[in-house]
Amino acid sequence: MRSATFPPIRVEPEVRAEVEAVLREGESLTQFIEEAVVAAAAWRRVQAEFVTRGEAAIERWKQEGGGHTVDAVMADLQARLDVAKRQAAQRAGQ
Repeated sequence: MRSATFPPIRVEPEVRAEVEAVLREGESLTQFIEEAVVAAAAWRRVQAEFVTRGEAAIERWKQEGGGHTVDAVMADLQARLDVAKRQAAQRAGQ
């Protein structure tokens, strides 16, 4: 399979100088740009998968009745905190 090229892009001289200043020893501008494009595409794919999973989770949540109320969650957390405080007080008293 033949390789393909990206279209050339125009940038301000300052941008090119900034990029060239961070090139590693032996690294070409072309290598840097290719690596950056591949990394950006991978990141966008990860973001899209995250959004898809989130939307699916929201749909499951809606179908299962919407989860727990804030009051129920807070009451559970308070109960856990109360137990932990009692246990800590008992350990301190030993």
